[in-house]
Amino acid sequence: MNTYFIKLTEPTLPLVDVLNRWENDPALIPMTRPNQNKSELERQSAITLDSLTERLEHLHIYLIYLDDQLIGEMNYMVDPNHLYKKEQGTAWIGITIGEPEGRGKGIGYTAIQYLEEQIKKQGLKRIELGVFEFNTQAQKLYQKLGYKEIGMIEDFTFWQDKMWSDIRMEKYIGDD
Repeated sequence: MNTYFIKLTEPTLPLVDVLNRWENDPALIPMTRPNQNKSELERQSAITLDSLTERLEHLHIYLIYLDDQLIGEMNYMVDPNHLYKKEQGTAWIGITIGEPEGRGKGIGYTAIQYLEEQIKKQGLKRIELGVFEFNTQAQKLYQKLGYKEIGMIEDFTFWQDKMWSDIRMEKYIGDD
């Protein structure tokens, strides 16, 4: 099992197709984006080559490969408005393992460690993320990686006929 990561610099149409498939996968939607109600949960979204190119202006995107198959993506942005703790020099991270064969194999753990290294190279000292309270598997992963809960935003996303909180977590990285 060979896992590797490639920084996205030049988006392609085949990549846009894969990202749209993940973005609109009913199994992934509740895990990857907040939804206020059932209709939002069912809303389809469309990434275009232009919108992906535009995202790269403020988002560092890394593609996750297992052997030679693209199975996911992870990204970070610096000091976005939605930080829970407004601390300069903070990277906000996200990860999606889009292909089922990439899940449950420890790839997320390896991927986040790689992303942390890239963030550290940028001279950033803090990482923050949000994880929906029903996503206990992801919470365990982040705790195992040393992330600590710093707050909770109630009634943040809709899933399984009710509203759930967004748990915010942080980790300080740097001179260790």
